Amino acid sequence: MNLPGYYTSGQFAHMANISVRTVRFYDKQNILKPSYVSPSGSRFYTDQDFARLQQILLLKYLGFSLDDIKEMTIDDTDFHFMLNSLKMQQKLIRDRIEQLQMVEKAIEDTTQEISTQQSINWSRMLNLIHLTNMEKSLKSQYQNSSNISARIRLHSLYSKNKQGWFPWLFEECHIKDNMKILEIGCGSGALWAENKDKLPITVSITLSDISEGMLRDAKREIGSLDNRFSFHSFDCYEIPYPDSSFDLVIANHVLFYCDIPKVCREVQRVLKPGGTFLCSAYGSAHMEEISNLVQEFDSRIILSGEKLYEKFGKENGKSLLSPYFSNISWQLYEDYLEVDTPEPLIDYILSCHGNQNQYLLDRYKEFRSFVSKKTKTSFHITKEAGVFLCKRP
Repeated sequence: MNLPGYYTSGQFAHMANISVRTVRFYDKQNILKPSYVSPSGSRFYTDQDFARLQQILLLKYLGFSLDDIKEMTIDDTDFHFMLNSLKMQQKLIRDRIEQLQMVEKAIEDTTQEISTQQSINWSRMLNLIHLTNMEKSLKSQYQNSSNISARIRLHSLYSKNKQGWFPWLFEECHIKDNMKILEIGCGSGALWAENKDKLPITVSITLSDISEGMLRDAKREIGSLDNRFSFHSFDCYEIPYPDSSFDLVIANHVLFYCDIPKVCREVQRVLKPGGTFLCSAYGSAHMEEISNLVQEFDSRIILSGEKLYEKFGKENGKSLLSPYFSNISWQLYEDYLEVDTPEPLIDYILSCHGNQNQYLLDRYKEFRSFVSKKTKTSFHITKEAGVFLCKRP
């Protein structure tokens, strides 16, 4: 059977330099399905299937399991998805290179010490074990970066407030000369990468995150040569700085993931008297249309296991902060989204922390068609985000 623009399993495998057995195995595992199956059961592939195969083979090369790969890839070759995917793959390769360089250096140092001292430093050996196990965190680092990128992209493309969240947030910080600033949960460092040129020369900014991978992203975005910035990985329940160290502490989209009393006690401790704590939150109406959209497609889908605004939001934030801070005020970032293309919206949905992948990955083309119809005449999304500003008494 000869179909123009289609390749048989054998032709597809030959062009990709893999075995037919591998192609059939990926089909059976529901990772790479053929674009067309004839009535007789023959499988056919197209040029677009090479894009998905490229993702699969790279992630497999980097050590991910097939279950991981199925979660980390989707059946779409739209240029938005492919561009984002290639950027994420590039980041993943950089991370792996950095990790391998650290392992190489640790092996070199350990070997030299054994050779010169004729003994084994077991603390160095434990460090080597730790470094060789770091690759286990690559999946979560990849997914975290990809998820954050998807969320930022939707807002940057379709927000009607053209100032942008991070420039607005920077203004709310009211940064002055000689201030000492701490950001907990800094993520990719976007707040500072977008506003670095507005910073006074004399400020000192400490960026922290529990994820080493996110800190590497932040360092890349901001640049490691800017001596105003330092980067430290630690848990915000135990901030490793003395009392009254900072003029300003920032927690952007962080508190609803935390034990709030624990974090607030630590932030209060490290703030100078009269220092400012800035923390962002959502209101109950924030992005509610997206949840309604996926529920309409499949009522089993829940985009978040818990409603973040119920844990820490516009409605209850002041009462949660008041035991630790004074002069608490809420500043709303006035904005909404009008989305007229499906891809960034789907990307955002797949980045959520709920069970959506369980129900969408195998029905992706159907879901894409559903979202395309919803965005054809523009899809309105409410935004209800802002910050609490408060003082240490």
